[in-house]
Amino acid sequence: MTGSDVIVVMGVSGSGKTTVAKGIAEAMGWDFAEGDEFHSEANVAKMAAGHPLTDEDRWPWLRAIGSWMDGHIERSASAVITCSALRRVYRDLLCEGRPQVRFCHVKADPALIGDRLNVRQGHYMPASLLPSQLATLEPLQPDEPGVVIPATGTPQEVQSRAMSALGLHTTGAAL
Repeated sequence: MTGSDVIVVMGVSGSGKTTVAKGIAEAMGWDFAEGDEFHSEANVAKMAAGHPLTDEDRWPWLRAIGSWMDGHIERSASAVITCSALRRVYRDLLCEGRPQVRFCHVKADPALIGDRLNVRQGHYMPASLLPSQLATLEPLQPDEPGVVIPATGTPQEVQSRAMSALGLHTTGAAL
């Protein structure tokens, strides 16, 4: 792809988005951003209290992620960002006017995700919100730019699978 390439690593909380995205960014020498850091304090507080976000809560967050992507696209700088991007309308907003954007949906078994969330420390997203995320998730459709990869195996195997599916190749950097 010419110019910049922007990969949105998507999926429910605990699916492994951050691990995959950081791995891609490191292997490719691209900028990385954690989508959770774009949430407002009110959104973080709401989730920490065990309440799922509404579409109204998510629109400003998605626009902030879009602005971050725009800055990279304007500089022709490739980047990777995490974002749950649970619904098609969210992904459509992220793609609007940004043909460089592709998605990598990291899909994991709900039981595995639940186990990960139960042991994860230092994150505001409680495991109790997983069912609402799974209910909201609309799978990536064939007409959307992106790939779906299973989150099975080691983190390195998942990253390698993601990069292969996205057609990303390093110039000799080890994965």
